[in-house]
Amino acid sequence: MQLTILFDRLRWEEKALKKEGENEGCEASLLDAKGLVLEVSTPRKRNGLGDLALQRCISHYRALYLTKILENMSLEVVNSSAVTENCGNKLLTTLLLGKARIPTPKTYIALTPDTVPQAAEALGFPLVMKPMTGSWGRMVSLARDGETLQSMVELREQLQNPAEHMYYLQEFVKRPPRDIRAVVAGDEIAACVYRYAPEGEWRTNVARGGISKAFKPDEELQELIHRAAQAVGGGVLGVDAMESRDGYLIHEVNNTVEFKGAQSATQGSIPRKIIKYVLSRGKK
Repeated sequence: MQLTILFDRLRWEEKALKKEGENEGCEASLLDAKGLVLEVSTPRKRNGLGDLALQRCISHYRALYLTKILENMSLEVVNSSAVTENCGNKLLTTLLLGKARIPTPKTYIALTPDTVPQAAEALGFPLVMKPMTGSWGRMVSLARDGETLQSMVELREQLQNPAEHMYYLQEFVKRPPRDIRAVVAGDEIAACVYRYAPEGEWRTNVARGGISKAFKPDEELQELIHRAAQAVGGGVLGVDAMESRDGYLIHEVNNTVEFKGAQSATQGSIPRKIIKYVLSRGKK
């Protein structure tokens, strides 16, 4: 079987996935999506992209549109374009989690800057403002009062992307100084770790210096992780959870999950489990 691993920034994860693909006996190759030029006006064959593709592009829109193109060529892509769209937009993720009755932080959407104060009043301070799309905690901001929130809104209004002029506001959950990252591959939780924020930082992203520590999730958390993964369509995912006073909350599901930090704290091979799942999709 020929496996193409698509990327737009070559990281440790993509190299590890290629190595495990080769260990599993498939012909695994890395392909930089930034160099692709594809005809889309007529249905075409797979253009030498192999039997199966693993989508690892960081750019949400590049991953989404490229996956749609490849699916139109009848190529199996993990994750699918539907899952990519569901996970790449925080609003869509929240709607799907809510529909599946999965507990999440209280969240409001303000469709104009003028209605942001109403959402803030409903949530109370402090609160968190997040962009609809993005990763690594970029543009995720903590507002402790109305003046700070107004400054954040004014800055967002200067951005050209109209999507940034709609506001995703979430309660600031009182939790331990950590959150939870689970790496899911199909029906298997490949790894589960606590992520501790570095000194002076409230965000726990490993990209911002967060530290990972493996642990075994209890049955309640395992069930929530599986339900969250299925709510967005399933596949290779990063499910993020928090411990609140009222129990676990799922606050994000990531489509192109990074797992270097989790692997550093885990005994088993995360990329091997991912590759085994991906190859099983190609055999169906």
